Amino acid sequence: MPKVADKYLIVIAGPTAVGKTNLCLRLAEGLQTVIVSADSRQVFRELNIGTAKPSPAELARVPHYFINSHSIAEPYSAGDFERDALALLDELFQERDVVIMTGGSGLYIKAVCEGLDDLPQPLPGLREELTLRLQEEGLEVLQVDALHVDPEFAATPEIQNPQRVIRALEVFYTTGNTISSFQKKQVAQRPFRQVLIALDRDRDELYQRINIRMDAMLAAGLVEEARSVAQYRHHHALQTVGYKEVYGYLDGEYGEEEMVRLLKQNSRRYAKRQLTWFRHQGDFKWFHAEDYEGVLDYFRSVEVD
Repeated sequence: MPKVADKYLIVIAGPTAVGKTNLCLRLAEGLQTVIVSADSRQVFRELNIGTAKPSPAELARVPHYFINSHSIAEPYSAGDFERDALALLDELFQERDVVIMTGGSGLYIKAVCEGLDDLPQPLPGLREELTLRLQEEGLEVLQVDALHVDPEFAATPEIQNPQRVIRALEVFYTTGNTISSFQKKQVAQRPFRQVLIALDRDRDELYQRINIRMDAMLAAGLVEEARSVAQYRHHHALQTVGYKEVYGYLDGEYGEEEMVRLLKQNSRRYAKRQLTWFRHQGDFKWFHAEDYEGVLDYFRSVEVD
């Protein structure tokens, strides 16, 4: 690969519904490049409505990677994404100087930009045991366990991710040490420069966009989509906001009106956690989600440094 200074990975991060897709399409067209999705759920071809994938027309405007690339039946982790994305970037940078990566999955972005921790393998059968507990007892019970054994982990947004909660418990029960004790002391070096950009909007505006998006998803058939993949409902991608609320409704735990309320409330809370994550992870430069010229000018200023 050519020297680092010649290659740029522009990372466009931000909360759900902020407007990442629109800005990235404009940016990719302006820079004549491609988009790498860093979204932990858009990789799955069976999940379309609840993951807010770009539309077929939007996908046709610019080449996209890691959208519809895997089946929900196949396990796929942030570690897998780190490996696959770095291999893809190596290929893409042979032909172009700039690549855009975008998404709201902070761990996927961190995996590519910084590298993930080299965590120990769990004791035999431990993952299966914890997964069964997740299915039978629910995430809240495992979150309480994590709070007891690893308060530092429990204070992070990752406490809402079933897969990460299981991993934190695996590490503690296997080694007696917390997952934070295995964190890297230095960031992995990458053969490209990183331009970290995060998007935001006025909070009321963002929350209104989230509410409108939820209504649109429901009208498009979110409940039917969740029902169609119900056999995989304990997959971590379906234990997340947008699907877990639907399964509660399908299980008869509450009615349709409550499902809609929970979808909107939990999506707003998720957006708030995403904003917190990106403000505390990495050195992101923040822009209004519609400030295309500002983002482009910022990249140009970094490029000439």
